[in-house]
Amino acid sequence: MEKLINTLTDPQMVVSLLAAIAVFTTVVTLVSPLLVGNKFAGRLKSVSNRREQLRKQSRAALEKKQANIRGESKGFITDVVAKLNLQKLLEDSGLQTKLMQAGLRGQGPVVTFYFLRMVMPIVLFGLGALYLFFLNDMGKPPITRLAMALGLALMGYYAPAIYLSNVAQKRRESIMRAFPDALDLLLICVEAGMSIEAAFQKVAAEIGSSSIELAEEMSLTTAELSYLGERRQAYENLAMRTNHPGVKAVATSLIQAERYGTPLGASLRVMAKENRDMRMAQAEKKAAALPAKLTVPMIVFFLPVLFVVILGPAIIRFQHMGQ
Repeated sequence: MEKLINTLTDPQMVVSLLAAIAVFTTVVTLVSPLLVGNKFAGRLKSVSNRREQLRKQSRAALEKKQANIRGESKGFITDVVAKLNLQKLLEDSGLQTKLMQAGLRGQGPVVTFYFLRMVMPIVLFGLGALYLFFLNDMGKPPITRLAMALGLALMGYYAPAIYLSNVAQKRRESIMRAFPDALDLLLICVEAGMSIEAAFQKVAAEIGSSSIELAEEMSLTTAELSYLGERRQAYENLAMRTNHPGVKAVATSLIQAERYGTPLGASLRVMAKENRDMRMAQAEKKAAALPAKLTVPMIVFFLPVLFVVILGPAIIRFQHMGQ
């Protein structure tokens, strides 16, 4: 024991021990950055793999959703459109945009639209001519009946476009009813520290009970943010599909935030207030137009009943007095 104590208290031994500790500390200091760098590279690789996995999942979900939505046409309709080259003969430059605004994507709705645009005039003209010339001439001269049949054919030509516009309008109204609430949720998610992709996905899951159309559009935007080369294109596609000034303003703000690094929370707060005010103004406009719309129903349905209630007893009494 005494020998061990003498060895530990030997000045040469103490110096050697301190030198060994210094060398070990120096080696650890020099090697530590290399170890940290390797761990960081591994974490980056893990994040990249996870991102690729999420991207594949988003693409698969998007393709499945589009397959359910578009209901692609195959068989007779496709063959007719291809053989007659209707896409070139009845070309509509804005058809793809209109179909996307109506929630119809893929080649199936395009083929169906051109097929109906060719068939509807023929069918309506044939039915109209059959009724006007053979079943009931209505006492009109032949030229008038022919003009009426041609009018039906013209109506059949524009009927698919009118139907598409109505579907797009109803879809836009459904989106805008829930859009201010979606912006509030998006603002909460962003201010909580979530990325814009995660915020869009979360809001899409929460807003589905209020507007399935808006949930679909936000899910599509999330997928596009994952796989498109430019994130700006995803926001522009969202504005194009909805075709509403409020959504276009929000898309512009998101693009500016991506490009210039402006605070996203403040922009979303302002946009949410503006869209809420826009929704309130639309409701006030409908309320202000209600009295004018009720005038004709009141005259047709309420006033006759009111006259019967007021004048009925007097007429009955007058008849009894005459007897």
